Amino acid sequence: MIDVIELRALRCEVIIGLLEHERENLQPIAIDMDIRRSFERAAHSDDVAHTTNYALLISLAERVAVEGKFLLLETLVTRIAQAILDFDAEIDAVTVAVRKLQPPVPETIATVGVRTTLTR
Repeated sequence: MIDVIELRALRCEVIIGLLEHERENLQPIAIDMDIRRSFERAAHSDDVAHTTNYALLISLAERVAVEGKFLLLETLVTRIAQAILDFDAEIDAVTVAVRKLQPPVPETIATVGVRTTLTR
């Protein structure tokens, strides 16, 4: 069985980017996370102690994003993914995507982003 905890569009205001105005002003991002781990035991027991508490993962991802002040989305997405793997040894793999919601480009584009998957 492959079980996945899905967390979608966590919105944060962060310092991220290479441009001068990106280093000085908060900008909105969205974070998606897919956490692969068995939750069969939790499904049978109906007990959160038998799964990964997603509220704690949300707080963890937000803290990494807000405190990081990274230059690259690639760094941010990797740091979030690693923090999630480090959080719970029962997590087999994690996929994290980060999107800038107001990318600093002259073209009309909804978002720009990156995605990574880390496994044990």
